[in-house]
Amino acid sequence: MSDIKNSNDRLQEDLNHYRRAICYMEANAPIQALCLPKSIENILLADGCLRIYDLLNRNLREIKGLGDSRIRHLTARLDEFISISI
Repeated sequence: MSDIKNSNDRLQEDLNHYRRAICYMEANAPIQALCLPKSIENILLADGCLRIYDLLNRNLREIKGLGDSRIRHLTARLDEFISISI
């Protein structure tokens, strides 16, 4: 019985890894694909965010120059991008 549980646990772990990998592959696009205003795009580029996957799992408040309204705009575009790619 424990062999089956171990197999199931390993399968779940592998599936979670696969899902994360696919998510990052889908986000392997330049940030210009988000069609952001130039001001936000320039802030991201200056911070070293060149690809959309650079923004995943990142605290956007740590990026200098992004205030609340810019963060809301950016997250809305990220949500749109992710919902289309799923």
